Amino acid sequence: MRDVLIEKVKESVLAVLPICVIILALHFTIAPLDSQVLTVMFIGMAMLLVGMILFSVGVELSLLPIGEHVGSALISSRKLPLIVVVLFVFGFIVTMAEPDLFVLAKQVGSIPDWTLIFGISVGVGLFLILAVLRILFHWKLGHVLAVAYPLAFIVAIWSADYLAIAIDAAAVTTGPVTVPFLLAIGGGFAAVTGGRSAEEDNFGISSICSVGPILTVLILGMFFHSSDTQYLAPPDILSEGTERVLEIFAHGLYDAFLDVIKIVLPIVSIFLLFQMVKLRLSRSELRKIFLGIGYLMIGLTVFLAGVNHGFMPAATAFGKTIGSLPNNWVVVPIAFVMGAGVLLAEPTAYVLVKRVSDITNGAISRSVLLVGMAVGVGIAMSLAMVRILTGISIWWILIPGYTLSLTLTFLVPNIFVGIGFDAGEVATGAMSAAFVLPFAIGVGEVLSANGGVAVNAFGIVGLSTMLPPIVVQLIGLVYSIKLKKAKKRAEQALEADTQEAEA
Repeated sequence: MRDVLIEKVKESVLAVLPICVIILALHFTIAPLDSQVLTVMFIGMAMLLVGMILFSVGVELSLLPIGEHVGSALISSRKLPLIVVVLFVFGFIVTMAEPDLFVLAKQVGSIPDWTLIFGISVGVGLFLILAVLRILFHWKLGHVLAVAYPLAFIVAIWSADYLAIAIDAAAVTTGPVTVPFLLAIGGGFAAVTGGRSAEEDNFGISSICSVGPILTVLILGMFFHSSDTQYLAPPDILSEGTERVLEIFAHGLYDAFLDVIKIVLPIVSIFLLFQMVKLRLSRSELRKIFLGIGYLMIGLTVFLAGVNHGFMPAATAFGKTIGSLPNNWVVVPIAFVMGAGVLLAEPTAYVLVKRVSDITNGAISRSVLLVGMAVGVGIAMSLAMVRILTGISIWWILIPGYTLSLTLTFLVPNIFVGIGFDAGEVATGAMSAAFVLPFAIGVGEVLSANGGVAVNAFGIVGLSTMLPPIVVQLIGLVYSIKLKKAKKRAEQALEADTQEAEA
C-alpha cells in the first residue's frame, strides 16, 4: 500500500509540476496574472493534485482488480453473447467514472452534461466489443481503423460544428480510469487467444475504443441545433472575496460528491452481482477492493471540485491574459512548449517508450521516441492556436493528418500501428482536460477569428492525439528499413563466406 501511494504521489506531482512552472514563468515575464486568479488557480491545483493521488490509488486497488477478475471470468466462460453484453456494460460504466470526461462536459454548453457523458459512454462500450472481437478473430488493427475513422468523418459531414468537440471527447475518454481497465481486459484476451499476433494484440484497444465517442458525439450533434453550439463559461469565482471563494469550493465538493455516487454505484452493483454469481473472492480481497473504492470516491470528489471551481476558471482567465497580449502570435510558441511539457510529464508515456525499446531490443532509442512524441504534441497544440488566430476549419488539419496516419498503417510493422495509436491516447492525460482545453478556450474567447469559441478552441486535445501516431509509425518505418538493410547485409556476408569456403 505504501509503495503504491509513493508511486502515485510521484506520478501526480510530475503531471502537475510542468504546468505550474510554465504558469509562474509567464506570470513573472510577459503575462502577469491578477493575484485573485493566481490564488484560485493554486487552490484548484492543490485540490487537483490531492485528488489525483487518492483517485490513482483507488484505481490501483479497486478498478484494476475488478477488471482483471471480470476479464478472467469472461474468458473462462467462452460464451460470446455473455462476453459482448458484459464488455458493453463495463465499457459504459468505467467511462462514466472517467474524471476528464466530466471536466469536458462542464465546458460544452450546447449538450446537457449527462446526455453527453451517457452518449460517450455508450460509444466506448460498443467499440470495446469491436476491440475485443478484433483480438478474438485476429483482425488487423490497421484495417479496423481504416474503416472506423473514415466512417466517423462521413458522419461528421452532417454534424460538422461538433467535430472538434467529438475528437476532444475521444481524447479525454481514454484517461486514468478507462485505459488501465481496457488494457487489463484486452491483455487477458490477447494472452488466452495466443498465436503469433498475441504481442501485437496487446496494443490498440484504446485507439479503437476512442472512435466510439467521436461517432456518438457527432450523432448527438444532429439533435442539437448548430447555432446552439457554445462554450459554457466556468463559475464566476475570480471576482469573489476570500470567504465567498471558500464557500464556492465547499459547495463544489458537495456537488461533486453527488456526481461521484452516481458514477460509482453502478460499478459496485455490477461487481457485487459478479461476486455472488461467479467470482466469490475472499474477504481480504473484497476489503482491499472496497478500500480502493473509498479512496477513489474521495479522490474523484476532490479532483472534480478543484478543477471545476478553481483550476478551470483560472486556466481560462490565464488564456485570456495570453490572448490579450499585443503580440498575440506568441500563443503559438507558448502552446508548443506547453504541449511538449504536458507529454514529458505524462507517466504512461514513459511506460510506452520503455515497451517499444524492449520490443525492438534497443534499436529504437527511448529518448528519440519520447522527444518525437513531445514534438508531435507541441506541433498539434501550436496548430490549434493557429486555428484560433486564423479561423481555418479543423478539416484542413484532420483530413491530411489522418490520411497520412492511416496510410502508414499499411506500410509499417503491425505492432507499430498499435503502439502509435496508443501513443496518441497516452498523450492526453488529466492535465489536458483540466488545463490545456480551458486555456485554449480562454485564448479563443479573445482571439477567435470566426465561428465562435466552440468551433475554434475545441479540438486542441483531439489534435494532440493525432500527431503521435504519425511520429511513432514514421519511426517504425525507419526501423523496418534498417532491419531490412541489416538482414540484407547479413545475407550478403553469409553468401561471401560461403563462396570463400567453396574457393
